[in-house]
Amino acid sequence: MAVSARRNPLLTLGKYAAILFYLGFALFPLYWLLKISITPDQLIFTEGTALWPSTATLDNFTKVIWQTDFLRFFWNSLVVSLTSAAITTVIAAASGYAFSRFRFRGQKLVIALMLLTQMFPLLMIIAPIYKIVATLGLSNSLSSLILVYTAFNIPFATFLMQSFFDGIPKDLEDAAMMDGCTRFQALRKVILPLTLPGLGATLGFIFTAAWSEVLFALMLIRSEDSMTFPVGMLTFVSKFSVDWGQMMAAGVLALIPSCLFFIFIQRYLVQGLTSGAVKG
Repeated sequence: MAVSARRNPLLTLGKYAAILFYLGFALFPLYWLLKISITPDQLIFTEGTALWPSTATLDNFTKVIWQTDFLRFFWNSLVVSLTSAAITTVIAAASGYAFSRFRFRGQKLVIALMLLTQMFPLLMIIAPIYKIVATLGLSNSLSSLILVYTAFNIPFATFLMQSFFDGIPKDLEDAAMMDGCTRFQALRKVILPLTLPGLGATLGFIFTAAWSEVLFALMLIRSEDSMTFPVGMLTFVSKFSVDWGQMMAAGVLALIPSCLFFIFIQRYLVQGLTSGAVKG
């Protein structure tokens, strides 16, 4: 007991040290992003290794907002991410409920095909996707990105939502229908409120995936009017130089929607990620 008592403080200290090390390792790139974004251009290379610039400035943010097309790229990404996340979550909730509550002919085949779509590398299918989008006349449009992001995220989102529906006892629906509710009313009034954590987790995942995706955005969009911000960041790279200050400032601004979005759904997201971790 005495040995255990002496070890406990050391173990606790070690745990906190490990957590602090991990946080420092994970947050250091964000800190460096902020540091470069407020460093004047003439000091980026002369004081590049300093932990904080001798002089800070917001000129890079001002130039990004008022002298570049970043706000247009920013808006395009917001439209694409929110729209694809909303559509995908609605479809995934409906299909996940169907897989969880019903058994139908060909169900295993449908599930197998959905899993199969997740096994192909994106580079392998980018050419066929581009051909399909061009045939549909959706090239250089935000609609093409919304369509592609929705199609690619539905399988994973469906399985994610199915797991949440599986965790809700069917007896709740049966009791609601015995009290006079139709199945749709039981779903709307009883089941969906219980799956809000799952909906939040799914919405957050799809939004993040669409917000940071660059491959399809680079291949399907050619017009600057329809570029999303990951592709728009390439405009800060010229033939002979890279505007690091403005690029980092744009990166900091691009973090704002994701942070605000996750703050908004934080309660549901945490519940969704920890759902089922504790039984009884």
